[in-house]
Amino acid sequence: MKSFPVTYESSDDLPEILPVFPLGGAVFFPRANMPLNVFEPRYLAMIDDAMRTQRIIGMIQPRAEGARPALHAVGCAGRITQYGETDDGRMVVSLRGICRFRVGDELTVMTPYRQVRADYAPFAADFVEFEASAQEQGFDRKRYLSTLRLYLKAIAVQIDWDWVEKAPAEVLINAFAMLAPLDAPEKQALLEAQDLKARTAAAVTLMEVAVAEAGISAGGAPGGSTIN
Repeated sequence: MKSFPVTYESSDDLPEILPVFPLGGAVFFPRANMPLNVFEPRYLAMIDDAMRTQRIIGMIQPRAEGARPALHAVGCAGRITQYGETDDGRMVVSLRGICRFRVGDELTVMTPYRQVRADYAPFAADFVEFEASAQEQGFDRKRYLSTLRLYLKAIAVQIDWDWVEKAPAEVLINAFAMLAPLDAPEKQALLEAQDLKARTAAAVTLMEVAVAEAGISAGGAPGGSTIN
């Protein structure tokens, strides 16, 4: 696959008119990576056109199913950083998140894919990595990891805990929003959280609800027994 690494410093570096890829249950964030396996003709055309310009597309969740469903108000713009074609006509690409956007209006276009006018201004803070101000924002890593451990037991999922303990706060929290088995409205709520502090609080609440519904105690197992 070819790689195209580029960095962005402000919304001035991003296109006002943004082609969008509506995909239910899929959200991503600045500095996160998302692989895409593209096979529908309209989105193959979108990737082709993006590769001829700034290599930027927007990922956004639809509000419902159907041929042309209404879109949620907020998505995330990403740059195609890796690109490859398969023998059966698919495109395998990797997106790198840049900045969230609010849909201003959807344009009437001749392209087979949809395009919107993107407003990045509400999310200007997305251009600043969280770790630089993590202490000021009060990220409680101990509490977050403790809740995450119970949540993973509740949904019977095992992960590389060594990676979890070393992961930067931004990566850790956004990975939960992208990968956890949440429904589409819950994922959208995490995407729309104003900043990482608000997203962390929302994520902890979702995990605590799942833990309570599974009957997992603070000791780590159903019924109050302890898992060592």
